[in-house]
Amino acid sequence: MLKIKNLKINVGEKEILKWIDINFEIWKNYLILWKNWSGKSSLVNFLMWNTKYEYIQGDISIDNKDLLKMGVSERSRAWIFLSFQHIVEIPWINLWEYLRIIYNNHLSLRDSKVPVPKLSPFIFKRFIKKYLEELDIKESFLERDLNVWFSGGEKRKIEILQARLLNPKYMIFDEVDSGLDLDAFKIVASLIAKLDNKDNSIIMITHNFKIMDYIDFDKVYVLKDWSIDKEWGVEIVNEIKEKGFK
Repeated sequence: MLKIKNLKINVGEKEILKWIDINFEIWKNYLILWKNWSGKSSLVNFLMWNTKYEYIQGDISIDNKDLLKMGVSERSRAWIFLSFQHIVEIPWINLWEYLRIIYNNHLSLRDSKVPVPKLSPFIFKRFIKKYLEELDIKESFLERDLNVWFSGGEKRKIEILQARLLNPKYMIFDEVDSGLDLDAFKIVASLIAKLDNKDNSIIMITHNFKIMDYIDFDKVYVLKDWSIDKEWGVEIVNEIKEKGFK
């Protein structure tokens, strides 16, 4: 379980989040909702140790381990995956080699009685083909730099490919519809739905309730005035559709 208790964070002297209490359980999916600038993205960025945010107080644990004592790489290896709202282009980092490195780095962490050998460049190219076909990603994309000159939909597919390779426990998606047209959104939503299984939790920040046509959610957290207003069932979404966030 990923547990957040009494969390409070600042940016400079400005209070960004206060008294955040949330529990994320495996095999349950969550929506985090409210208007823009309510602190939703700040929360998930802090979880991955974005140094823009200053820790003030509170506790965060993942599977009974103190997340606040972990660096960003350790948090990733603790099986947290964050899909950013705005995906950064990183020139000079080859996509294929990047994927091979992150996959090999996580292999040693998987539950196995026998050590799993790291994949060589040759073996990895053969190994990844099934995922490229599954996500309809051109093999030629692997020779390009990470996210450079990819369309919005292509960047999302590359993120989903990373999640598919690593199979993390907690998958956080921050407004994945940003920069996507209607057709691209449908494709991305359907691909995220395929990631859903009994060994993970999907945590979705969104304003686009169409995502619920593809993924079943168990709980909704409403973030208001920089704090958790209330925990709801999915029925609150219909009320928000009808009345807005007021």
